[in-house]
Amino acid sequence: MRTRLRWLAAAAAVLAAGTFLPGTAAAESNGGVRVMPLGDSITEGTQVPGGYRIGLWQRVTAGGYQVDLVGSQSNGPASLGDHDHEGHPGWRIDQIDANIVSWLRSSNPHTVLLHIGTNDVLQNHDVAGAPGRLSALVDHITATAPDAEVFVATIIPMSNSGQEAAGRTFNATIPGMVQSKQNAGKHVHLVDMHAALTTADLIDGVHPTAGGYDKMAATWFTALKSVPGSIGTPGQSTARQLVGVQSSRCADVPGSADGTAVQLQDCAGATWTPDGKQLTAFGSKCLDASGQGTADGTPVIIWSCSGQANQQWTVNADGTITGTQSGRCLDANGQGTAAGTKLILWTCNGQANQKWTLRAPA
Repeated sequence: MRTRLRWLAAAAAVLAAGTFLPGTAAAESNGGVRVMPLGDSITEGTQVPGGYRIGLWQRVTAGGYQVDLVGSQSNGPASLGDHDHEGHPGWRIDQIDANIVSWLRSSNPHTVLLHIGTNDVLQNHDVAGAPGRLSALVDHITATAPDAEVFVATIIPMSNSGQEAAGRTFNATIPGMVQSKQNAGKHVHLVDMHAALTTADLIDGVHPTAGGYDKMAATWFTALKSVPGSIGTPGQSTARQLVGVQSSRCADVPGSADGTAVQLQDCAGATWTPDGKQLTAFGSKCLDASGQGTADGTPVIIWSCSGQANQQWTVNADGTITGTQSGRCLDANGQGTAAGTKLILWTCNGQANQKWTLRAPA
């Protein structure tokens, strides 16, 4: 318990500074179409944590789409609504290929954004064989996830003239490879990322500046919009209001900061998105039993989604919502019905202040 609280305090400090802790993914989700950003440090966002995923997230949400970025890695600023990705600094095509099947089975993406090959060139690793390795990687993706939409990008420019020449030679093979997959009936699409940037968009000769990453984001977004369903349909949402049967008021939070208490309010727009066992708000915040508490009276708050058991809930057929860790019910404190009544954990007793309805916003 003390260890977790120390970790959370450190995390809160880092979030306050504007950066999300890097490392393994925190199982963030807004319930949207599952999209896997896949590649090396340019996907991870070296030099600009979050990289193109920042601008892509902004464009997707502004466009009314709902997307759930997925992957085993996580980083980026607090303003990035979903930090999950599969970007691995320094990795080559063969290293991505060695792990892709397990990643796909774990994350089950509907859409894959693949930008890989830069490190094959930088490391001078059998560059002549790189197109064949890329083709095999795409085959492994489509075999494991045959219904997925796979967007294959040409690699961005490099400042070193010799490396840039090798990169152009590699890129020249990609359109034909993609066409061959399409001819075979596979959902594979070409994205000319090289044409979107120049060496002036690079901060260190390899990685983009913030502006360069944003150009990548715009290019990905244009490609995604050209393939129906790859990021869903604008305006479609699985978000639901959580309405108290006794009070007819909604479970709401007055802000998005970690630790904000969940309370009853008039149903003006408060929404929660069911995602497996989680109920999320603001894209990356989960309904949470404070401090991993399991006792009667434990406050219910929001906290950055971590996948832990105190953020997992079961929506039951009788209208109750029970915490997986505690087995206790989501409860309007003291049978309160007024706006501002706090929500807590309490032993399930069948009373109306423990009954809830998930409904689409009016």
